[in-house]
Amino acid sequence: MQVPQSLFKAEGYDHREALFGVPPYGGSIAQNVYFADADLCDANVDNHRGYPIRPKDSHGNMEPWPSPYILLVDRGGCSFVNKVRNAQRAGAAGVIIADNICLCSDSDCVSANAGKELTCQTAEPIMADDGSGADISIPSFLMFKSDADLVKAELLANHMVQIEMQWALPRPDDRVEYDLWSVPSDVMSHEFLKSFKPYAVALGEHAYFTPNQYIYDGVRSHCQGSDGMNMCYNLCTNNGRYCATDPDNDLDKGISGADVVKESLRRICIWKHYGESDGIGREWWDYVAEFQHRCDSPDYFVHDDCIKDVYKHSKVDGAVIDRCMRDSGGLETDATNSFLELALGSQTQRGVVVLPTAFVNNVALRGTLSPSAVFGAICSGFLDGTEPQICKQCQKCGNQDECIKTSHCSGASSSDSVSKHTFVFSLFMITAAFSLAAFYHWKKTREDMRDQVRGILAEYMPLEDQGDGEMTQGSPMDFARQGGSAGLIS
Repeated sequence: MQVPQSLFKAEGYDHREALFGVPPYGGSIAQNVYFADADLCDANVDNHRGYPIRPKDSHGNMEPWPSPYILLVDRGGCSFVNKVRNAQRAGAAGVIIADNICLCSDSDCVSANAGKELTCQTAEPIMADDGSGADISIPSFLMFKSDADLVKAELLANHMVQIEMQWALPRPDDRVEYDLWSVPSDVMSHEFLKSFKPYAVALGEHAYFTPNQYIYDGVRSHCQGSDGMNMCYNLCTNNGRYCATDPDNDLDKGISGADVVKESLRRICIWKHYGESDGIGREWWDYVAEFQHRCDSPDYFVHDDCIKDVYKHSKVDGAVIDRCMRDSGGLETDATNSFLELALGSQTQRGVVVLPTAFVNNVALRGTLSPSAVFGAICSGFLDGTEPQICKQCQKCGNQDECIKTSHCSGASSSDSVSKHTFVFSLFMITAAFSLAAFYHWKKTREDMRDQVRGILAEYMPLEDQGDGEMTQGSPMDFARQGGSAGLIS
């Protein structure tokens, strides 16, 4: 916060980012803040209220919040998603949710609010998606009560406050590392997995990708009994050690959790052999896309012939992958699988709780998982001056997919600029139009001048010598028709 200076902190304010919305990674939003003075649970937002107070319009109402602006909203009354959605519809560029309960660990906040009805909360609130946040495109933060109260006090005193919301990514070097956590049955990641291969290939050695499969720990979930038996029916493999949720919520038919674990192990092995060495994994991307096209249905999800067909079309050696799955520990007996154990350890260390989740330089990306969003975050993660050419050409291109495929931006590079091709063509057309207009004007002026000269000369009666010394009067236009070749004086 730069305004007012009394709220400035060099290190910024502690906050928690929402798990929905589309943050501009590598960028920031700096705007004036307005306190809604309402819970924003109603879709009909009254933007003529709130603080600071604005001048009144001709109808006696306060002027609406002037765009662009960041809206400060109290927590409570409805879900975070509902509040931010209504703020978005009201025209907000970003939202700050002011927490209304102190953290028990914040002794200053607890003592300052002693005697009030609200008790403290032991755990930090999470701005989670309630399942309907896919339509939200603006970013939002949650600010803890002790800090939010300071901002609110300034606004209630009719003082302007300006907040900058930043999404800086670590920029350690000239190579960006990014990874994705998902499961084969996750429909939210299907479109990304189907379409991101050209981006991964275009980034080449400048970026290293790691796909991770999320596995549920059956031992911690008590799916393995004390006698080593599987207590979770067909949700787990290895006698209840490694589990997944049932995609179709039907334990008796369709795709089972054990089927998902098996496909997860297969994809881990494919990456080990076809992607781990270069971080690109062309065959891995091809396999996933072909699997979605051919086998992603209850009848074919674990059908051996379908899997072989996918191997063939993605140019993956099925025998090598099947051996990898067996050598890692398999899925049948009460034994550990080395690759699945690594997956359990990695997801615990990373703290993954929401699927799908992408990370760029160890920072979790929020919002919709799309190729353009992930590509933009990757390009923002390079050390200044080390960005690959593909980022310079395509990060702000209007037709990003085509730019990635052709390494040339054929559309507008941004909302306020045009491509080189469009600029040159427009310049040519403008020049041609002016040239044609100039030529027409020159030709018309020349004809007008001729007509004027002819008219002037026609007023005179040139005398023609008939040879006998007698001068006769000729036609008034005879001289003019000669185009001025005959003189007035012989």
